[in-house]
This record gives sequence, structure tokens and C-alpha cells, in this order.
Amino acid sequence: MELALHIADFTWTGGAPELGSALRKHVRDAEAIGVRRISVMDHFWQIRPVGPVENDMLEAYSALGFIAAHTEHSLLHTLVTGVTYREPALLAKAVTTLNVLSGGRAGLGIGAAWNDEESEGLGFDFPPTAERFERLEETVQICRQMWSGSEEPFDGKHYHLTRTLNSPQALSTPSPYLMIGGSGEKKTLRLVAQYADACNIFAGPDAAHKLEVLRGHCDDVGRDYAEIDKTTIFPIDPSTTVDDVVAKANEMAGLGFTAAYVFATGITEPEKIIELFAAAMPRLD
Repeated sequence: MELALHIADFTWTGGAPELGSALRKHVRDAEAIGVRRISVMDHFWQIRPVGPVENDMLEAYSALGFIAAHTEHSLLHTLVTGVTYREPALLAKAVTTLNVLSGGRAGLGIGAAWNDEESEGLGFDFPPTAERFERLEETVQICRQMWSGSEEPFDGKHYHLTRTLNSPQALSTPSPYLMIGGSGEKKTLRLVAQYADACNIFAGPDAAHKLEVLRGHCDDVGRDYAEIDKTTIFPIDPSTTVDDVVAKANEMAGLGFTAAYVFATGITEPEKIIELFAAAMPRLD
């Protein structure tokens, strides 16, 4: 089991004036203890399960560019981009740019979007669920086409591109890492089986069942289930102990997950997160 650093809460001691230096030190410290995956949320406001909406939140791709400049080894991506936040070709171009400038370390995490509150507040379209999933599939198809080198038109239900030119191309071969986040059994996990390199499923009591659903979708579409990177996610807070992290991560490893993205809530000193990771990592299965 691999521990990955998911940065979901930027409300740290020192506030915005110190945020740049704190984030730089945080990701460097993470790599120094052996972390090899770093992700950020793609939200414009803080999400309510983590903290008040008014708390600090950085725009995801600007933050990933900053993190890329201050790391050397880690896979970088969002967990996950809401499909309604950017036009697909812009998203593909942003990920390609990060991939090139990071030496091939940037990928795409994407999902169907869920935060109607921030979308309405900032004026982003938020279509009904069925349409968001249609847009998600088309966006994945456009990204994959742009990363393939094809310049053919794309004519979908929602998106129409006359030339999918993408230059320079990503350094990752055959394409950047693609994670589809979420655990919806009918649509999300089917899309994972059909298109993605990885899933991300919350470390809850139904996690094992979700993997079995994914296995069934792989059988249906003729995909090798073993090809898919099975990742999970769970929180820590000021009361979390090293034993807690080890127990949860090893429980998920026993179900077949190979990486756990861990995010902190209410921990205002990033050094404490690193200390927890450093103590837990040697004890993982």
C-alpha cells in the first residue's frame, strides 16, 4: 500500500501571505520521506465536509504548476476535476502543459462534478446529472484523442471540435495518467472500466463491493481488471493517530487497493501531516 498526499485544506498557520512558502516546503518534505503521488482538489470554494466555504482554496491547475516546479518525483493530478469547470480541449491542453513541464509527471483526475453551490455562486453551468455524465464521457474521449496525436474532428452531442491539434504532445506514453473518481455503480465505474488507468473510491464500508462492480464492468467491456490502478481516499484530522492511518490503509490494501490518498482537515501545521505519514509508511502492507 502506498500513501499519497492529497491536499484538500490550505487553511494553515500564517494564512495567505505564507501559503506559497508553506506549500513549497510541504511538497518538498513529502517527497523527502518517499511520497510519490501528490494531488489537489479542483474546487473554487472549500467544500463543506472539509471546512467552511470561506476557507482558503487555490485554483487547482495553478497550484499544480507551482507544485510541479518544487517537486521532482511525484505523480501530480487533481482529485478530481469537475467536468463542467473547463472546456475539454482547454483541460487537455492544461494537463499536457503540466505533463511536459514536469517531465511527464502530470495526469488527469476527472469526475462528473457535484458542487452546485459553488457553480451557481460563480456562474458556472451545472447541467442535470445525466447530462454531466454525457459531458464526462465526451471530455474523456476528447482528451484521449488529443493525446493520441490525432487531429481529426470530434463531433459529439455536447462538444464539437474541428481540429484536435495538441502541440507539444505529452511526454507520458502512451498518454497521461487518467483517473476517473467516484463510485457510482452504473455510470462512473463503467467509465473507469472503459477508459481510465485508475479509479478512486472512498474508504467506506462498501469499498469492496465497489471493486466487485468495477470487475463486472471490466468483464462486460473486455478490459483486464488488473490493468486498473485501484486507489482509495480517506481523511485525517488532529485526533488521528499513526495506528489509525496504518489500520485504515492496511484494511484497504486487504481489499485490493494499492494506493491511499490521505487528506487532512483541521490540521493547521503541515509538518504534522508529514510526521504522521513518515511514521505510518514503514508499517504498511
